Amino acid sequence: MQYQAPANDLSFLLFDVLGVDKLHELEKYADATPDLISAVIEEAGKLASEVIQPTNQIGDRQGCQYNPETHDVTTPDGFKEAYAKFVEGGWTALDAPLEYGGQGLPHTLKFVVDEMMCSTNLSLGMYPGLTHGAISALHSHGSDELKNTYLEKLISGEWTGTMCLTEPQCGTDLGMIRTKATPNDDGSYAIEGTKIWITGGEHDLVDNIIHLVLAKLPGAPDTTKGISLFVVPKVLPDSGERNPAFCGGLEHKMGIKGSATCVMNFEGAKGWLVGEPNDGMRAMFTMMNEARLMVGMQGLGLAEMAYQESLGFARERLQSRSLSGPKNPDGPADPIIVHPDVRRMLMRQKVLNEGMRALALFTGQKLDLSVAHPDEAVRESSDDLVQLLTPVVKAFLTDEGYKNADTGLQVLGGSGFTTDWPLEQLVRDGRIARIYEGTNGIQAMDLVGRKLSIKGGQLVRTLFGELTGFLKDNPEAPHREQLKGAVKALESATMWIAQNAPKDPEQAGAAATPYLRLTALTVIAYLWSRMAGVAQAQLDTGEGNKPLLEGKLISARFYFEKILPEIEQLKQDIETGKDSMMDLDDDHWAA
Repeated sequence: MQYQAPANDLSFLLFDVLGVDKLHELEKYADATPDLISAVIEEAGKLASEVIQPTNQIGDRQGCQYNPETHDVTTPDGFKEAYAKFVEGGWTALDAPLEYGGQGLPHTLKFVVDEMMCSTNLSLGMYPGLTHGAISALHSHGSDELKNTYLEKLISGEWTGTMCLTEPQCGTDLGMIRTKATPNDDGSYAIEGTKIWITGGEHDLVDNIIHLVLAKLPGAPDTTKGISLFVVPKVLPDSGERNPAFCGGLEHKMGIKGSATCVMNFEGAKGWLVGEPNDGMRAMFTMMNEARLMVGMQGLGLAEMAYQESLGFARERLQSRSLSGPKNPDGPADPIIVHPDVRRMLMRQKVLNEGMRALALFTGQKLDLSVAHPDEAVRESSDDLVQLLTPVVKAFLTDEGYKNADTGLQVLGGSGFTTDWPLEQLVRDGRIARIYEGTNGIQAMDLVGRKLSIKGGQLVRTLFGELTGFLKDNPEAPHREQLKGAVKALESATMWIAQNAPKDPEQAGAAATPYLRLTALTVIAYLWSRMAGVAQAQLDTGEGNKPLLEGKLISARFYFEKILPEIEQLKQDIETGKDSMMDLDDDHWAA
């Protein structure tokens, strides 16, 4: 079926619930008027459905092709043309800095576009997606010379960017990298080493690819404190010569086959230092944090497409009769959407998708406030929430996005298991999002091991201030008592970790994943209460889209009745500690 952008839900969230339309009152985002935001939603939706989606299935079936003689990679049919239209529309420059040709619009709008791109062709969306992270890293940490050389063409989409971290012998533990950077006489460095799993490492969408590469200088510490970051172009901008940075092959993957995932060999390639020597991890985390938020949108985008496909199927597929009596008496059977178990699956998809979208856009709004609000206190508190929620957005949206795609496949029954329908591709494509840019277990450890202790616990205190402040200021908030119970459970779990993790780090490791999920469910409960409150207020005054608003009230009830109660199990998981998972000895496993 043809993708339909969730324009009504986006407008409800951005304008009525979060107030993103008020960002134009800030000097930095003066151009982000409500009319412009509406235009972005409408035009991005058209691009996604009319240009991007038609390339999705052929991208999966053809995949990328590697030529071992030339080291070139060819993308599937239609990718070059679709990418060219994406560039022509200025979408690569949406939230990029004005001084280098960007449009300087709010990051929240990029989140909106990311979701639509990922709904319609995740593989294609990854090429400009990683470029955006390269832009941010260079803009934040590069010298003026590097910025002037690379940013304008990256922002315009004429060039694309990559992030080169992982090596055959190391992934998360980047202190083990072996790629070397040897100083040249002209101030550049000779980069030697092999990187794997490099998204967009080689392709034919553009003429030049700008690699950001982690490497070690001579004599650097053999830890993450000895890592530097280098910009290594495929083609040298000053001379037009080919830099010896070659694709050594493509990974053979279960999904995202239209995305060129490359082994990259750097054979003395020229590179230039980004930032200070041995400070590469700080610069790279600028890129990684953006990438993690983008990957969260991938999970949401796939979940939305899966929901649309399974909803459409459930409305048309005739099977059996309704338990309460025929609903299609003139036909041989009723559509399966009348059956409670199918409704359960569809409601879970719908309610979680809308909750995840609210979480993502809430985080995007805080990101915009953190860089644009004139009040330093607002900027700091907003940044606290962005730091805290980045691993939550990445992990929860990809976990649930994948599960929702799988649920969508289940709605289709046997049809879902065939390549005649798109659900099986969505499931395959979505599986990687829980793994790359740091597995979701790593995201949970980042939340518990780093974010809870930053600034003496200030980040999580800011979150509790947001939640308890809402409860205090809104005594009539919908589902207030259930939300209050979730906040109390999260407070209890946070205190348990604070008391036990310093004495035994394995307790933090054991609690991390359920704690991240508990955080996500609680924040989404807060946002569902806000959405339901706005919906009820608009219904009371006769404003707005009545079916959407009534659906919000029912969906909120479903969330609080059917999904949020999981918090009690998560709290018990955390507070019973590590023993039952850590006490098996080696000879117990296969006994």
